Amino acid sequence: MTASSISSRLLAPSRWRAWEIGVWLAIAASPFALAAHAPLINEVAILALFALSLDLILGYAGIVSLGHAAFFGAGAYGAALFAKHVMPDPLVGLVVGTAAGALLGALTSPMIVRGTDLTRLMVTMGVALVLLELANKFDNITGGIDGMQGLVIGPLLGAFDFDLSGRVASIYSLVVLFIAFLLARRIVHSPLGASLQALRDNRLRVGAIGMSVQARLAAVYTVGAALAGAAGALLTQTTGFVSLDVLEFHRSADVMLAVVIGGTGWLWGALIGSIAFKVMHDWLSTITTQYWTFWIGLFLVVLMLVGRERLFKPWRWFR
Repeated sequence: MTASSISSRLLAPSRWRAWEIGVWLAIAASPFALAAHAPLINEVAILALFALSLDLILGYAGIVSLGHAAFFGAGAYGAALFAKHVMPDPLVGLVVGTAAGALLGALTSPMIVRGTDLTRLMVTMGVALVLLELANKFDNITGGIDGMQGLVIGPLLGAFDFDLSGRVASIYSLVVLFIAFLLARRIVHSPLGASLQALRDNRLRVGAIGMSVQARLAAVYTVGAALAGAAGALLTQTTGFVSLDVLEFHRSADVMLAVVIGGTGWLWGALIGSIAFKVMHDWLSTITTQYWTFWIGLFLVVLMLVGRERLFKPWRWFR
């Protein structure tokens, strides 16, 4: 086997496939082809970005988290406070929200890189609950349960207003999602991404060959937190509203469900899971307003018992 053939095999997973390009073209056309559902497309794009951030730390680094809403909320409130007190430009606000999530991720990463999965579950949940209580305590700043009042988001690029139809918002969120997807794809196909997957499978072995385990975990945790902050900032900007809801536990639970439905350790899983979760949510809530969570929970149980391979590939039943 020649050096060129070896190099080609190593680079094969990072190359774009035809179906991936086709899917992204379909996603880009969705705000125009499905204009009546533009608000739903915007919600799906934001949840997909949020799920992508969780999949980086869970699916590729093996960091279990039930408090990912902390970074989502930090980005949402960061963008809101910036728009209200500094300037309403959405692009600058997006950078501020992303930076707020990254900063919180960097500050909390020392507590995450050590300990077992159970420790991480409790610590991540605790961080989110502490932030929720602080946001409720300082309601003169955050608006508390009633939400922040007087929040005005300027037009995108100085020309496109966020209207009620949701088309501008959906296009904006999809563009940010695509950029984040490119970044995440670059990370997982880099030496850092390969070391993270090795670390996820066997941390002791990675440490034994001289790699810094804690530094790698802290780095990917900060990147994941930054993307979650960007998702929170998008929600604030496209809805023009932020309240304690962005820090509630159900945010962390919803994004975890989306990642599990789509599949961990696969970037497309975040998108597929988010689409499935939001479509089921929207459809089931119109049929049964009170019990839609029951049906999503039942679907998740069946998915775990049957297995994703057999559910989506029926011929595997006969193996």
